[in-house]
Amino acid sequence: MRSITLGAVLGAALLTVAVGAGSPAAAEPAAQGKALTWTFIADGPGGTVRVGGGALADPYQGDTPTTTALPVLCLKVDGSPVPAGITPDFYAGWARGQVAASGPVKGTRLTSLAVANGVCANTFGKDWRFAEFHDGRYGPGLVNSGGWSFWAHGDVPAGTRFWTHINDQPANPWN
Repeated sequence: MRSITLGAVLGAALLTVAVGAGSPAAAEPAAQGKALTWTFIADGPGGTVRVGGGALADPYQGDTPTTTALPVLCLKVDGSPVPAGITPDFYAGWARGQVAASGPVKGTRLTSLAVANGVCANTFGKDWRFAEFHDGRYGPGLVNSGGWSFWAHGDVPAGTRFWTHINDQPANPWN
């Protein structure tokens, strides 16, 4: 089980700000405000992780300045069945696949869903895309979609935030 301390979270935030400040502003679109981010929440059974917004997430207006450089949360939906030990529900669904984080990207560079999907595909392969707030599934046959967090196979770094999009709110880097 991973342990996250306040110092590690603050250290990652300071590193993110420092990395984001080093790129020339002239090469990017104008700052667009804030966008939604998620983070590692827990390790689970069989090589799974739970990712979600945590206390800092604002899926309605965004929670992190788009001038910040953060990894993009990527997902490959491959139809993986729910592992023993996970009971999907509305707030912690099963994403039916694998999750991973790209290298840091300034939010201002994520000018559309297609661009963000391209970051994932170029980093991990053609079947990878930008993870979405409602990717967690639950219920009989996993026909219902929930929100706020999900479980998936994979590994993501603890103590950092990841760009994540939401399909029904203006809290994306390109909004």
